[in-house]
Amino acid sequence: MIKNRAFKVTFKSFLFVILFFSFNTLFAQKVELIYTTASERWVKPKKFIKKNNDTATADITVYTDAPLQKVDGIGGAFNELGWEAIQSLDEKGSQEVIDALFSKEGCHFSMCRIPIGASDYALSYYTHNDVPGDFVMRDFNIDRDRYILIPYLKAALKVRPDLQIWASPWTPPAWMKVNEHYSLRAGDWNDRPQGNRMDPGAQILSNATAFKMQDQYLKAYALYFSKFVQAYKKEGIDLFSIQPQNEIAYAPNWPSCTWRAEDFSIFIGEYLGPQFEADGLDTEIWLGTINWSKPQYVKTILDNKKASKYIKGVGFQWGGSNAIPAVSKAYPNIKFMQTENKCGEGENDWAALERSWETLVHFFKNKAGSHMYWNMVLDETGKSAWGWPQNAMVVIDKQSKNITYTDEFYLFKHVSHFVQPGDSFLKSSEGKNHLAFQLKDGRVMVLVNNPDKVLKTVNIKVGDTMVGLELQATSVNTIIFNN
Repeated sequence: MIKNRAFKVTFKSFLFVILFFSFNTLFAQKVELIYTTASERWVKPKKFIKKNNDTATADITVYTDAPLQKVDGIGGAFNELGWEAIQSLDEKGSQEVIDALFSKEGCHFSMCRIPIGASDYALSYYTHNDVPGDFVMRDFNIDRDRYILIPYLKAALKVRPDLQIWASPWTPPAWMKVNEHYSLRAGDWNDRPQGNRMDPGAQILSNATAFKMQDQYLKAYALYFSKFVQAYKKEGIDLFSIQPQNEIAYAPNWPSCTWRAEDFSIFIGEYLGPQFEADGLDTEIWLGTINWSKPQYVKTILDNKKASKYIKGVGFQWGGSNAIPAVSKAYPNIKFMQTENKCGEGENDWAALERSWETLVHFFKNKAGSHMYWNMVLDETGKSAWGWPQNAMVVIDKQSKNITYTDEFYLFKHVSHFVQPGDSFLKSSEGKNHLAFQLKDGRVMVLVNNPDKVLKTVNIKVGDTMVGLELQATSVNTIIFNN
């Protein structure tokens, strides 16, 4: 009798073990998890599934029958200072960085941004025609870009040939502006001695239009954009879109230009659009980049019939976060982009990741189909030519040649390694710590942020499948539900 009882106990234990491993094996085939914490990067654990009881409820529900906007692309910005940092490395090191950003094994970025002329992360001021009065653009050229930005772009395109590229200027040529300076504000920025020596009397500190709204200047500027698109095409680089002004409502110490909405409508609808049309360009014109928090600015331009005829999308910088909810509801048939996440102060820490996470969730949930990081690569100082240290995905120490992949690098990799153009953003249950996507191959990807400082079990329901997953403390997690 004792022997039989022992046999029954042993058999039950054996049966439990078999069922447990069968359960985990079954779901391991259907579900994959990758996580990142501040100390562990891109980890693929073997054990992460927790068995649910019959009364378990879903913490996150993904509605696979409710696809929302298509994904157009995810990426970051090419800038001169980023290429200078990469060039400090040997060939093996520089290729490692390019592969980390653009290869299928890395972030696999699908869409990126370039400046037209100097951004605040250029080596110095410049535009593509600094000859005053050259209204016919005789002296237009991209000579400087051939030595800096274009090699950077071509290194990326070699790894990702179908990379989509869009462009925006920080400033028109100075001679086209009212104050005839690249910047709008004089002096040093936040007491940092890398500002400019502009005459304070030339400042334009309101949101008045800083461009000379005369016919000859407007025509010349439209031609400037057309020549830029055509010049890049001759270099083998097709631009899928341009946004005619970076941070349209900001007057800093670095290259910039403000525009009233009514004046910007005139430029797009009566000059830029017709110029692209006359030159047979298929490069799209998007409205942006918008950093104004009130939606009326964008609505004024989109309600202008001449301008809206040419506008294919609207790009919002993080400063325009408050405007996109109303605009995306009012104009459901236009595309939207997040053009630049919060750039920080060079912290490159988990707090910066959390800020980027908030931006990621906010914009995807408000119909953005593309999402851009700011500086992909910077040196160890992170400083712009105008003295502002900012965050980067990759930090290169030019002296030691050490390469650091920051927390935000891994956040973006958790998304873009999987989510590609043509995938769909999916409706999911309410919450600020998850996003879901339907991939073209039928798989579902759920991105989950665990901001808590404790190990956490989260029940996720995708279609008819619900599974409990153990998530590491303070972690970002990509969960793939296979077919």
